[in-house]
Amino acid sequence: MARLVIDKELCIGCGQCVDACPFGALALHDNLVAVSEACTACGACLEVCPVEALSLPEVSASAGGNTNEYAGVWVWIEQFQGTATSISWEMLGQGRVLADQLHVPLSACIFGADIGHLAPLSISYGADVVYLADDPELAQFRTEPYAQVLQELVRAHKPEIMLLGASSRGRDLAGAVATSLYTGLTADCTGLEIDGETRLLRQIRPAFGGNIMATIFTPNHRPQMATVRHRVFDAPPADASRSGQVIQVPIHLDKAKAFSRILEFIPQSADTLLSEARVIVSGGKGLGDARGFDMLHELAELLGGTVGASRGAVDAGWISYAHQVGQTGRTVKPDLYIACGISGAIQHRAGMGTSRVIVAINNDPEAPIMRFADYAIIGDVYDIIPELNAQLRARAV
Repeated sequence: MARLVIDKELCIGCGQCVDACPFGALALHDNLVAVSEACTACGACLEVCPVEALSLPEVSASAGGNTNEYAGVWVWIEQFQGTATSISWEMLGQGRVLADQLHVPLSACIFGADIGHLAPLSISYGADVVYLADDPELAQFRTEPYAQVLQELVRAHKPEIMLLGASSRGRDLAGAVATSLYTGLTADCTGLEIDGETRLLRQIRPAFGGNIMATIFTPNHRPQMATVRHRVFDAPPADASRSGQVIQVPIHLDKAKAFSRILEFIPQSADTLLSEARVIVSGGKGLGDARGFDMLHELAELLGGTVGASRGAVDAGWISYAHQVGQTGRTVKPDLYIACGISGAIQHRAGMGTSRVIVAINNDPEAPIMRFADYAIIGDVYDIIPELNAQLRARAV
């Protein structure tokens, strides 16, 4: 981590920086401030020093100095085994909106092996420029090499905005890159807008347990980085007539670094791919115990969907975290969301509130979910779901 530099000729030993440090990294010795390894280069001490005796030269150098030197919107295209994830096209769609408002180009960054076919596809989804890093070393996602390539690209071309999907890989890569570039990163945004007066990116996300919506800016560092959950934005239609520039990125990885190795890849069960599901049948604490999910699995199978759950059901150990919908789980946007025994707390609504049709089954007519559901069925889930399954089975015959 970058270290704080203290000008001993200027320091007056007032102690204001010691009080301001949130990590306890500063202390006074012989009326001079000293810094420990706990320093995170957050800059809180710089703001309170009355004599400007403190500086973070490494951070300033990495940040690139003048923010006016940065221009353009970039999107990282996540791919697995040569197939781009749908969240990448969603990011490109919103990136196109932001780039048009700023009157700057939209660029896509694609890393992997044998992934050249994704370049024209990215252009069809709105990219003007594609940075293509095609190398066997990038065949499988690993944080270290991917972060190294992306950092070098950012330092060379200076985009003002960098967007990534809030998948497990996107979150991993975004955090590593933002840390190395000493810039801000807002995770799990639910909205991205351009401020008309400042041209800054308005990064909107739930805060304090979903009780408020926070708007976050990154005024002094670049790029402005944000991750966005799946299905927050709609993917644009592909336009094969679009043209753009493809730039081949040479790979020069630092072989001296001990990169991680992938020993085995265990594919995720299709049953838990909530983000792609068009029909989701979710269960909550109202089911009473884990056996309730048996009938939900049957209903999901009959409807061609998958099973979700509230945090309460997951915390109770009735179903795995991979099924959790909500602020601390997955964000989904199915055509049909059936909530069984779920109260509808704001944290859960943050993950499923954009579902096209919501059906709530609950024996409590005052449950919050009954107020925003499209269809509210008051009754015992153990009476309603088995009957629904039976009627669906009868129709399938």
